[in-house]
Amino acid sequence: MQRTDNSTIHEPSIVIRKSARVLELFDGDRLAHSFPVVLGFSPDLDKEREGDGRTPEGEYLIVVKNPESSFHLSLGINYPGPKDAEAGFAAGLITQAEYHEILDAAENRKLPPQKTALGGEIYIHGGGCDGDWTRGCIALDNSAMTELFDAVPVGTGVRIVP
Repeated sequence: MQRTDNSTIHEPSIVIRKSARVLELFDGDRLAHSFPVVLGFSPDLDKEREGDGRTPEGEYLIVVKNPESSFHLSLGINYPGPKDAEAGFAAGLITQAEYHEILDAAENRKLPPQKTALGGEIYIHGGGCDGDWTRGCIALDNSAMTELFDAVPVGTGVRIVP
């Protein structure tokens, strides 16, 4: 972990750089912390469907904080989002009803349906950074996850880039 200072985070946002295997925590425009991460077992492309082992790319929000996660602690992101729903509906992977449920969840900053053909249950969680082992989530060492969990509220923006 790289720490730029010890101050409280007032305007948190998260950027995950998949190719660099890093999660950057910003306070406004200032990089506050940088944490090593691992990704899904097939990390190179954008997530398209349940079981593909890919970590999604795009703009999301933290919509759930889980202090009782099986992986130490976890922050749930609102995947699938509108972009994912559009692609999934166009490809015939989800129904029109699922498409509208996903859009409604995004508009209301809530957790979208998690059991569609697009997959779901994408979290930032603990459990360690030893190789890409998740089913599409972003994993950190437990100590880094504790620090991140304490620093960000529900509603924090998450941008995942290749």
